[in-house]
Amino acid sequence: AKSIPFFEESHKLTSKLSTFFISNKSTVYDLGCSTGLTSRAIANNNINKNFRIVGIDISKDMIKKAKSNTNKKKYNKIKISYLCRDVLKTKLDKSDLITSNYFIQFIHPRYRQIIFDKVYKSLNFGGGFIFFEKTRGPDARFQDMFTQLYNDFKSESGFTEKEILNKTKSIRGYLEPFTEKANIDFIKRAGFKDYTTIFKYYSFQGFLAIK
Repeated sequence: AKSIPFFEESHKLTSKLSTFFISNKSTVYDLGCSTGLTSRAIANNNINKNFRIVGIDISKDMIKKAKSNTNKKKYNKIKISYLCRDVLKTKLDKSDLITSNYFIQFIHPRYRQIIFDKVYKSLNFGGGFIFFEKTRGPDARFQDMFTQLYNDFKSESGFTEKEILNKTKSIRGYLEPFTEKANIDFIKRAGFKDYTTIFKYYSFQGFLAIK
């Protein structure tokens, strides 16, 4: 929340949109689920339905945290499970909703289309894909503005200049944002014809694609 503007709002928006896609017996996937925040938010907004949520993350520590944070008794008929796996190597069953909250940006560019293709193949007709990503500006001027505004945000969140610089260095080679157009191109190549932007705050953006 200190590093991403409106981080909690992105989960709230995802959970509210999820109600349009989830029905009884639905399967929902939360890719790069981290500590399970999105999964729990979705469950809370669909508490009277009978369906399953599967969170997937490659980090054992994140999966352990997600499991400890989730009180399964609280969610009535909703089955929530977490898998410590590589999404690229995981077979997805047919589903009605797939979410990804600031996850795809950490997938190496050469493998990124595989994620979108896998999502499209998994979704039932009418199913939704909600994802949030850090994005690049469409040209150098915009990108320079976004970078400066983002550094201002981190500074206002309490990070020192040294911490901001060290964080930038630590994610070099791991975080590779693409432009809005490039993300839409991924969506279109996968087969989606219906898509829209659901959130945008300079270099942070949310998308919804429907099969």
